[in-house]
Amino acid sequence: MERLTRFVLRHRRWIFAFWLLMFLAGGAGAGRLSDRLAFDFSLPGQQGYETEKALIAAYGTTSDAIYVPVLTVAAGQTVTQQREQVAAVFDQVRKVPGIRVIDYASTGDDRFITDDGLSTFGLIFGPPLTGFVNPLDQQVPPALEAATKAQGLTLGVTGYFQLSGGSSDNTGPSILTETLLGALGALAVLVFVFASMLALLPMLIAAVSILSTFLIVLGLTTFTDVSFVVQFLISLVGLGVAIDYSLLVVSRWREERAHGSTNEDAVVTAMRTAGNAVLASGVTVAISLIALIVVPVPLLRSMGFGGMLIPVVSVTVVLTLLPALLAAIGPRADWPRIRKEGAASRAWSAWARGVVRWRWAAAGVALAALGLAIVPLGSIQFGQASSSSLASNGPAFDALATLRDGGVGTGVLTPIEVLVDRDADPDRVAALAGAVAGVRTAVVSPPARDGSVVVNVIPDRETNDSRSITVVDAVRQAVADQPGFVGVAGAGSVVRDYRRAVYDKFPYVLAAISLVTYLLLVRTFRSLLLPLKAVLLNLVSVAAVFGVATWFWQLGHGSNAIFGISETGAMTFWLPVLIFAFLFGLSMDYEVFILARMREEYDATGSTRDAVVIGLGRTGRLVTSAALILFFAFAALASAPGTDIKVFATALGVGILLDATVVRALLVPALVSLFGRWNWWLPTWAARILRVQPSPLPAPAAAPVAELART
Repeated sequence: MERLTRFVLRHRRWIFAFWLLMFLAGGAGAGRLSDRLAFDFSLPGQQGYETEKALIAAYGTTSDAIYVPVLTVAAGQTVTQQREQVAAVFDQVRKVPGIRVIDYASTGDDRFITDDGLSTFGLIFGPPLTGFVNPLDQQVPPALEAATKAQGLTLGVTGYFQLSGGSSDNTGPSILTETLLGALGALAVLVFVFASMLALLPMLIAAVSILSTFLIVLGLTTFTDVSFVVQFLISLVGLGVAIDYSLLVVSRWREERAHGSTNEDAVVTAMRTAGNAVLASGVTVAISLIALIVVPVPLLRSMGFGGMLIPVVSVTVVLTLLPALLAAIGPRADWPRIRKEGAASRAWSAWARGVVRWRWAAAGVALAALGLAIVPLGSIQFGQASSSSLASNGPAFDALATLRDGGVGTGVLTPIEVLVDRDADPDRVAALAGAVAGVRTAVVSPPARDGSVVVNVIPDRETNDSRSITVVDAVRQAVADQPGFVGVAGAGSVVRDYRRAVYDKFPYVLAAISLVTYLLLVRTFRSLLLPLKAVLLNLVSVAAVFGVATWFWQLGHGSNAIFGISETGAMTFWLPVLIFAFLFGLSMDYEVFILARMREEYDATGSTRDAVVIGLGRTGRLVTSAALILFFAFAALASAPGTDIKVFATALGVGILLDATVVRALLVPALVSLFGRWNWWLPTWAARILRVQPSPLPAPAAAPVAELART
């Protein structure tokens, strides 16, 4: 690190020129990135996905991009009496190319009619979506409106995607606005920390990091698909990560300057100590994300590749551009010097002494709090957010309410599609599927060109989580032995496929991340015990976050009061893995910051107590400030209208605060104090393998009574 820093200082003009070019090119290319990102939710090799592919090949339509039109007749009439008018509406809509329509008039099935006889629904299947906007939105709703008006009927249109747009008043800021909101919150924290113009330096580093990452991802899209989610992560996670890393280095630089070092020596020392911690932290975050390639899901793999670039680019900018800036303008930017860095924080030092003194109680309180947070995790369900959590008003909500009031369940939003080939008896398949408990009706679509036929099975309840998809399994079992059976598609099958593809492989992801992180931290801390504690505490911390998210979102204890969203009933299948990957890495940042400084102080003093007190006294304020910066970034992201984005942002935000307070400020110093001399042990054989200096086990304290009195 020292050699790298001195190289950067000797060639800082070239460093400035390179990052200026990256900044300008990234700014020019950022606007083109969104058009190059993939909207891919495929699950290659999974039964439901392969059936979906066959369904699309046969009919050109998918099972999830559906409209559910709800037609209501005039007062004094019934749907049965107005059958010709209802049929005319759907016949008119069938003229829209590329769609498949199922309705009461074409099937003669009166279970398409509400119990009061006043309303009827249909299912309109469209082609697969390739982005956020359904191209049929410009054709199907206008055709429905015109035909309904001509027949004197009242129209409402619902569907899972229509409800996913949120309530009519649930609009959110753009990604640029969200980034600016997060940046303002981060700037406020930096002004408090530095109390000088240095507060602008981390903001500059973040701007260069974000735009450079956009540029690299733009190039990456030439060779592989990158998920659309990555653009949100680059802007907000990149903002927090780059500022956090800069905060640590700049604070150490000020500390060395306050101790009398020359500017260049202060830069070199800051990079050798804090810069080394930044490198270890960034690699840890990158490892936790790149490990997603173990999961055979293109969406998560692309997020792993794209997300990995966020910490890698941020670390590269911090280790090259930041020391060059500090050497060139650091002393002049440190004005006015209201806050000094010559001594550790008195408040955090006093806190650390209290934790050391009452270490058993501190560890017990922290573990009890984490255990309480983990309890709701036993109720977690994987799937999609329930329809009730997507919108509380608006046209789509009103249309669905009409069906519910008429005795039709929300299963119309997630039909089960049974595909059979030309050798099958589709009427027999429909009869068997319709007899399954939990199914409202099953009807046969007209055959496709290749002779394939799809049987549309409408369940009573939406099949959106691990519990509700039992009806999907029951339908599959009822018809699987029929001649010509191809497979079952639909939202419930997607949930089943994701559970098999993602969560059956998740233990491998967990093992890979934990093992590589442990080895990296053994080399960083020169200890066998500290990295093990760090990895285990991170896993416990992440489990606590999932418990809180389950309690808050899935079970609805507070989501309605704060966000106006009722319980989701399930965690969207791709969210937990992504939350884990980001939170594991980001939380480890603080562990590395604190323990690296404790290791440094122990090497200087030989005292575990002094290592804890001085280490936490020096890093406590920085870790808290860094956590607040990330929290503001995630709070800005939580203002987005989509429920899934809110769950993702709040989980990360709460996780960062929980980790920086209960875990890093209470449990970590308590456990380090309890473990004593065993914290610092790295035997010679392990040090030789990792190419670091060994750390022999210190001798036991010769005077335990004196040591106890000192504590």
